[in-house]
Amino acid sequence: MNKRTVADLSPAEMKGRRVLVRVDFNVPLGEGGTVSDDTRIRAALPTLQLLVKGGARVVLCSHLGRPKGGPDPKYSMAPVARRLQELLGKPVAFCPVVVGPEAEAATRALKDGDVLVLENTRFEKGEEKNDAALAAAMARLGDCYVNDAFGSAHRAHASTEGVAKLLRPAVAGLLMQKELDYLGGALDKPKRPFVAVLGGSKISGKIDVIDALLPKVDALLVGGAMACTFYKAMGFETGTSLVEPDRLEMAKALVERAGSTLILPHDATVAPAADQGAKAHAVKRDAIPATEAMLDIGPDTAASYARAIASAKTVVWNGPMGVFETAPFDAGTNAVAQAMAEATAKGCTTVVGGGDSAAAVEAAGLAAKMSHVSTGGGASLEFLEGKVLPGVAALDDRK
Repeated sequence: MNKRTVADLSPAEMKGRRVLVRVDFNVPLGEGGTVSDDTRIRAALPTLQLLVKGGARVVLCSHLGRPKGGPDPKYSMAPVARRLQELLGKPVAFCPVVVGPEAEAATRALKDGDVLVLENTRFEKGEEKNDAALAAAMARLGDCYVNDAFGSAHRAHASTEGVAKLLRPAVAGLLMQKELDYLGGALDKPKRPFVAVLGGSKISGKIDVIDALLPKVDALLVGGAMACTFYKAMGFETGTSLVEPDRLEMAKALVERAGSTLILPHDATVAPAADQGAKAHAVKRDAIPATEAMLDIGPDTAASYARAIASAKTVVWNGPMGVFETAPFDAGTNAVAQAMAEATAKGCTTVVGGGDSAAAVEAAGLAAKMSHVSTGGGASLEFLEGKVLPGVAALDDRK
């Protein structure tokens, strides 16, 4: 990654300066407005601890949820600030607004090593429009800028791209650096064999990733309902499975172009519906009943994919193999997760590309056994597609 990071900041660039940090604290809130999963807050701690130790005056901003048309108490950052205070083990102040005189006064009142959390950036209508006036108002809250929110780096918002153009230095946080190093390393200089595992429901959401990865990987393993669009293109019966009719020609062309690199499931776990797990059974891919749907890869495919992962030196995974939230249709996804954990232990670099895949390894208790689990589903997808991430592009280049 050819971007300056927070670790490159000199003492003079940190001590006594207000450092505006864009974090990704878009965390789930449970009963009573408490944080029910603090994974993303914990992921940002190394950056925050480095800044606090360096005597910076830390000002944090993040979005939370999807508030409609303005402030909404149920999406307030106040519970997040309270949880951060517990994790940091030091007082964390909270400002009930994002910008303006009250926010500016709150940042000016900070002392070296203090931490302040601003209210939800999406309470400001200009945030998602990358409004120039809002970006300028945010710039008045800091003397320099750190972006540690990889999960939002693919969005050109006021707090991710607009303000980064107005404050200098503008650098990457340690989490951002880790994300880009793992994803970038997997794509640019992978140890081989390099295996990609792609799942999920729709081929349309992954077509650019497939296009970008095919020339780079030694094998691309496909799972999830997106396999059914390939099946249909090959003339197989797909029953009541999810199929994208408008993508059949594209799927057919991909199969022809990819040759033996693109590997489709050779069996499927099917049932009349996802809530009828008791009726689940495995069939060959050319024998899906007309009244049933493919809801997971089959056991033979799961074993085959596990063997391919075991022989790899680099594995990138994005998208579940089936309806992983419902047993027994989680078997394929769990098999991939287990195989990746075992491969990691033998020295393979394993990268899980956020979103549902991250949720699956977390649910299986295997997240800590992967080389890296991305905090950004959409951002990691766009990175794998080879797209420029606006929130990264706006940061200072290394000289």
